[in-house]
Amino acid sequence: MNYEILPPRTEGRVRFSDGETWYRITGDLESGVTPLVVAHGGPGATHLYLLSLTAFADPDGPARPVIHYDQLGCGNSTHLPDADPSYWNVDLFLDELDNLLDHLGIADSYHLLGQSWGGMLASEHAVRRSAGLKRLVISNSPASMPLWLEAAAALRAELPAEVEETLRKHEEAETTDSPEYAAAMKVFYDRHVCRVVPNPPEVAAAFASIEENPTVYHTMNGPSEFHVIGSMKDWSIVDRPRRSPYRRW
Repeated sequence: MNYEILPPRTEGRVRFSDGETWYRITGDLESGVTPLVVAHGGPGATHLYLLSLTAFADPDGPARPVIHYDQLGCGNSTHLPDADPSYWNVDLFLDELDNLLDHLGIADSYHLLGQSWGGMLASEHAVRRSAGLKRLVISNSPASMPLWLEAAAALRAELPAEVEETLRKHEEAETTDSPEYAAAMKVFYDRHVCRVVPNPPEVAAAFASIEENPTVYHTMNGPSEFHVIGSMKDWSIVDRPRRSPYRRW
């Protein structure tokens, strides 16, 4: 499918925590159409691979304003490689999203789309029941990291034996920064993460951004999509909606 990435109407930065959050707006926030806010994955993958969603702002189509932003610690936002690992947590990114909504003046009415980790963030945002959240789209996101790891283990079991052996060898030795591990990891990624090979430029750019600055990804996730040993390894939202004091359904 061919698509055109539309240019932004404006770009900006908003002060947050120990740095700044960068954002871009495609379309007109003053149009009266409820805007779509896009939360990227990773954490730390940047907005680049989700720019096809600018199509929603096409004046010949739905003409919905689309807001992309880079979460703190990656992309065009402030990088903080020396921050204490405890700094990188879900609440930080929830507060960052709220800060961006307030800055743009859309906190009372917006749609939210989260992809992968962005969907986990979006679900956390949703259970807090922000009054301005009109619609929520969760794309390719787990509701439970333990359940995701269980599924990933099943997919790993289908890899060629030598690939799985390479992965396990380096994980046990804590040498996941090895080129050999990266090559074996790509076998899994080509099968189950992005099946378009070679990866589209925007997807390759997202992976490159994590490789260039893996601080947030390694701290919260781990070295790969299937070897999750970071602070999010026990995360789950499965039982949260029914227990949430903000529940309205």
